[in-house]
Formats: sequence, C-alpha cells, structure tokens
Amino acid sequence: MARSNSLYLIIGALIVVIAGFSIYAYREETKPEGVSISIGQDGVKVQEE
Repeated sequence: MARSNSLYLIIGALIVVIAGFSIYAYREETKPEGVSISIGQDGVKVQEE
C-alpha cells in the first residue's frame, strides 16, 4: 500500500511542476515587450509598456 501511495505522490508532484512551468511560460510569452517608439505629427514618443 505504501508503494502505491508514493507513486501517487510522485505523479501529483510532477503534475504540479508541469502546471507551474506552463503558467510561467504563458506569462513570459504574453508579457509586453518593454518599449514602444512611435513617430507622428507631434514628434517622437517613447512609451514603456
């Protein structure tokens, strides 16, 4: 019985690690790039995103 409990523990830990890494990777991919530069009639604008 203890062997099967430890197997469930390992599988649960792997699921948590995979879910955590997936959330981290998603947030890194959807993060704004940082600086936006636009040139218009009012001149040059630099905005931090």
